Amino acid sequence: MSEGLRERKKRQTRQRISEAALGLFVARGFDRVTIAEVAAAAEVSVNTLYNYFEAKEDLVLPPDEASPQRLADIVRARQPGESAARAVLGRLRDELRRHDRKVGLTAGFGPVFAMMRAAPTLTARLEDLGRQMTDALAAVLAEETGAAPGDRTPSVIAGQIGWFHSLVYGEIGRRIEAGEQPATIAEALLELLDVVEETLSERALGYATREA
Repeated sequence: MSEGLRERKKRQTRQRISEAALGLFVARGFDRVTIAEVAAAAEVSVNTLYNYFEAKEDLVLPPDEASPQRLADIVRARQPGESAARAVLGRLRDELRRHDRKVGLTAGFGPVFAMMRAAPTLTARLEDLGRQMTDALAAVLAEETGAAPGDRTPSVIAGQIGWFHSLVYGEIGRRIEAGEQPATIAEALLELLDVVEETLSERALGYATREA
């Protein structure tokens, strides 16, 4: 179904607000820019801005892109014969090969990443997001495997998946700060994922394999 005029205008307004916010945040620092200044730069009212973004942090980490359900959603969508860990490994590899925005490999992301690292509220939100992703994944694994109450296996497996997911993002950030190009970063991270896969136990790699 084609996008209607109303939906297109809303999407364009949201994009204009987001771009104005990121431009100001990168230029001056996240904590030194007010919501009112973002609204003025985007040529909308403060109330309109809040209709699209509930919190200032959402301007940088919108919930629809930085979702606590990311890992859980990847695992829910896995193919028959695919395990939870392999589903996440596969998704990360796909995103790296595409230089996907989700892994921060788009052109010009370096200054945005530096701005995020300099803002305590954003770094705290990222840390909390990682915990939420792991908890949500553990709940899905427990449900899908029928784990008994008190069985810690889903949490342990979710923790290992959350670990290598965070490892990828941390390594990408380190390389972005070092000035490496997206293609170079992607190649290095694909090699890192190979090492991760070789290191994980067979139980972790095979856990929660979806029946064919």
